[in-house]
Amino acid sequence: MLFRASAKTVAVMALDRSLFLHLTDNFAHMHGYRPGASEVRSWERSIPVLAAALDDAGLGDVEVMLEYALPLNSKRADVVLAGVHPSTGEPSYVVVELKQWSQALPHEDDATLCHVDAYAHPVLNPIEQVRRYCDYLVNFNGAVAEHGHRVSGVAFLHNATEFGVTGLREIERDGRGLLFTGERRGAFLDHLRSRLSDRHPGARAADELLAGATVPSKQLMSVAAEEVRERQQFVLLDEQQVAYRMVLNAVEKAKHADRKEVVIVTGGPGTGKSVIALQLLGELYRRGIPALHATGSQSFTKTMRKVAGSRKREVQDLFKYFNSFMTAEKNSLGALICDEAHRIRETSANRYTRAEHRTGRAQIDELIDVAYVPVFFLDEHQVVRPGEMGTVADIKAAAAKRDIPCHVVPLDSQFRCGGSDAYLRWVVRLLGLEPGGPVVWEPDDRMQLLVADSPREMEAFLEARRAQGYGARMSAGYCWRWSPEPKPGEPLPPDVVIGDWARPWNLRGDRSVSGAPPAALWATDPAGFGQVGCVYTAQGFEYDWSGVIIGPDLLWRGGRWITDRTASKDPVFKKSTPDADVDRLIRNTYKVLLTRGMVGTIVYSTDRETREKLRELAGGRLERQPSTV
Repeated sequence: MLFRASAKTVAVMALDRSLFLHLTDNFAHMHGYRPGASEVRSWERSIPVLAAALDDAGLGDVEVMLEYALPLNSKRADVVLAGVHPSTGEPSYVVVELKQWSQALPHEDDATLCHVDAYAHPVLNPIEQVRRYCDYLVNFNGAVAEHGHRVSGVAFLHNATEFGVTGLREIERDGRGLLFTGERRGAFLDHLRSRLSDRHPGARAADELLAGATVPSKQLMSVAAEEVRERQQFVLLDEQQVAYRMVLNAVEKAKHADRKEVVIVTGGPGTGKSVIALQLLGELYRRGIPALHATGSQSFTKTMRKVAGSRKREVQDLFKYFNSFMTAEKNSLGALICDEAHRIRETSANRYTRAEHRTGRAQIDELIDVAYVPVFFLDEHQVVRPGEMGTVADIKAAAAKRDIPCHVVPLDSQFRCGGSDAYLRWVVRLLGLEPGGPVVWEPDDRMQLLVADSPREMEAFLEARRAQGYGARMSAGYCWRWSPEPKPGEPLPPDVVIGDWARPWNLRGDRSVSGAPPAALWATDPAGFGQVGCVYTAQGFEYDWSGVIIGPDLLWRGGRWITDRTASKDPVFKKSTPDADVDRLIRNTYKVLLTRGMVGTIVYSTDRETREKLRELAGGRLERQPSTV
């Protein structure tokens, strides 16, 4: 929250312009940089209009919270009004989304989206936007979790005419999403009076909301329990079930003994770590134990939201990022499920972090502190960025520092790479991630391995597999620069250039461009085949056939692998990153890429000598493997 005061104080400060100086200073203090001109302009044009409406409605004592930060989220509601309900006498809250739009048209295929002249692409209908803010607040603020009726929402388009936005109202269906225009200002005042009393100040209600504990509501947990547990494909076997039971037992023990416990579940790609995580989430919610799922990967988190919350939107909000817990209250959760924990960073702070939160506190400490039982699912061979701290040793040390018991549960059975333990061992031996050196691949009936003579040959092979109904993707080491994304309608730049063959990298952003899917969906959307994925997009996902391009950053020379950091274009490698770290991270990168395939992997190296070594180890060229086609 950037600023809080009574409505009459806000009106006075808006008049003498001191309000906007306060908002600008508080924003700079909170985020470490000054707000953009458009943000300041929106404050200057919209807040005085709302303040005048509150004054005309006789609601000068209502408490106004500007730029209210939603819990465990980077989103901010423009305004939250706090007061007393005129009929019930209970606390009452109105979330207000302010828009300067003069007109907007609903999207032809989806009324929750709309078109505004100022934007090149569709934006969220403000009715849907404010409704989601209300739902989220009820789902995660303890002050209103059991009192959802206390929260309502309005979109106030004060510059709009009724004619200009009438189509947006198709989705009005409840008190959490109503739209008012400048032409219906009288109706807006009446609505405010129906939710907020003119006889009681709102300061105490605002205090109560701000003091509300940040936990998932019981209603949300009930929905999530049903949604996640209904999915029959999540069946746990053998040591997966052991890990699952270990965590549930630790949670029960911590609840009764009031004592924390840390559980670490280790396993390679495809050992079922994420399946266990989702099963745990569903079971904990069924038992009424507050829990959240967190990862450090935007692509992975978005996919988890899609998998587990495709039918219930509110379930998606239970999937967070590792940096969401900087200000969370200690032990506010029964359990925190940290998936892909090898991606834990040194700290959660970034350039947007408020100055007072730049404490240098370790991210591992934040994750351990927030829950009675923090659970870490990890694969140490998938650490691919400098500063990623998710190792068993790091987590055990952090637990020992607090005198917290820590249990490690290994997962051995392989569910990715066709269930081939042999292939996984071949990859880690190939890359020198385990001792003993590379060995010749001995074909089994689970996983197929091929070497291509060119990227064109590899792509043609994968296209043929797709024609047979298989999924396929191409990925590569980060050895080619990444151009800025093109404007809609323009072709993707062909950054990955090998001889006369060139293909674009996968998109980086959150929207589709020229038919290519957004980054988070590259691995799962069929349209992702036309682009080359990088490790950050591929990590955590799987597909039937995996084509891997080994770039000039990993070469076979003199009977051993050498890594060439100068060939890497990955911006995460700084001059200060030690050579030994770069070597390990490049090898881990190819380990991730080589273990995405469920049916088979076809590999190509840009270096001739390295290709010859791969052929020697993999058993020959592509054309010598007719049985795989």
